[in-house]
Amino acid sequence: MLIANAPCSWGITYPTGNDYSWQRYLDEVALAGYRGTELGPFGFLPKDAELLKAELAARNLEIIGATHVHTFGDATSAPVLMQTLRELASLLVSLGAKHLVIMDESNWYPKGQEGVLDDAGWVGLIQMVRDGQALVEGEYGLQLSFHPHIGTAIERETQIDRLLAETDIALCFDTGHHAFWDQDPLAYMERVFPRIAYMHLKNVNGAVRRRVLEGELSVADSYDAGVMCPLPDGVVDIQAVMRLLEARGFVGPVVVEQDVAADARETPLELATRNLAYMNAIAK
Repeated sequence: MLIANAPCSWGITYPTGNDYSWQRYLDEVALAGYRGTELGPFGFLPKDAELLKAELAARNLEIIGATHVHTFGDATSAPVLMQTLRELASLLVSLGAKHLVIMDESNWYPKGQEGVLDDAGWVGLIQMVRDGQALVEGEYGLQLSFHPHIGTAIERETQIDRLLAETDIALCFDTGHHAFWDQDPLAYMERVFPRIAYMHLKNVNGAVRRRVLEGELSVADSYDAGVMCPLPDGVVDIQAVMRLLEARGFVGPVVVEQDVAADARETPLELATRNLAYMNAIAK
């Protein structure tokens, strides 16, 4: 099973203004031992397919998919979403990738109202998901998946259940974001496994999570406090997750992601290397 990583593990969440150039990111993700990577925020890696193919080949890397963040709470943004999905899907097809992931934008919501949508807002979200799926799967032949994420309209199990009931979309299931609210990733994976097409592996620091659940720490501040910890160090049983994927014959992408704490003593390269060593040990 190919284990990939993503630019977000290097703190790259926007196309520009990052501490790392795209060349350095590709150098380091390859140096850490990964053979696959996500595209990252659209425009961070080159949009020139031939240039990107050459740069990937030089490092023995492949693009396994992309995760695109969009303001699903704003129904008026639907035309922007569709145009971006067309451009993204076209590039992914030219690179030989099979998957595209979409997720809601947490920063769009007012502070203290993250992920809060009224009925009209929910209807708009569902319609955008349906239209996006028809475009990406119907016209480009890619698998589209939705990524539940903390601080958005799709984060709790009841919200994920509603999304699955009202659409045909597959899931990009993220172990860390699911466990953040003290939900059981393994139990939920068992329940909805046929709808999971893509995996993000993260782990959660139980002590930091407890501070969030008890109201001592905001969701936003929990990232800097290290709520998303290295894979070997958290409350999610990643080994059990991998056993489940193997037992069920999962063939979709498996992507390691690592949000770096403000006081982290390890660099993104060191964290990515340690996470991959942990994953490789599981496979033995």
